[in-house]
Amino acid sequence: MKKVFLLSIVACLFIACLPKGPERYTQNSPEIDTIKKLIANYDSKAFDTSMYADTSKTYYNTKDNPMSPNETMDYHKQTDANYSSRSFQKEDQEYEMVVTDDGETWVNCWLDWKGTLAANNKEVTIPIHLTYQFVEGKIVREVGYWDPSEVVLTLQQIEAEAKMAEENASEE
Repeated sequence: MKKVFLLSIVACLFIACLPKGPERYTQNSPEIDTIKKLIANYDSKAFDTSMYADTSKTYYNTKDNPMSPNETMDYHKQTDANYSSRSFQKEDQEYEMVVTDDGETWVNCWLDWKGTLAANNKEVTIPIHLTYQFVEGKIVREVGYWDPSEVVLTLQQIEAEAKMAEENASEE
């Protein structure tokens, strides 16, 4: 019985000392730090593309028509015209890095975004999922999903009201 017990302990120690494979999931990594810096840049309107590979492709709410890093920054600048303020909220941010079975490195994040529409001061909060693929420390693919319905409908309503007021003014 002692031999079985000792053999079991030796087997456990041997297994514990075997080299482990690379970590496939973490919540702390240089890639996550890069995404946190990218989010901070977005919040401060510092539109920096240095974190992206030149060939990086960004997809927001679509699988078609990717944007280059410069087009992505232009997109953010254009949409900023709709807001008197906007940023990702500091609370409840979640980040994870995974290495897929194919060896791809991805950082996923779940964030709450809050903006105030410039036209009517309406505050909108939207949960957003962003995922970034990294190769050699650079973002090569960015995918973002969120529901923009509240913003789109509000902007359409504001535009319709402005058009109606303009038509009423021209009739007078």
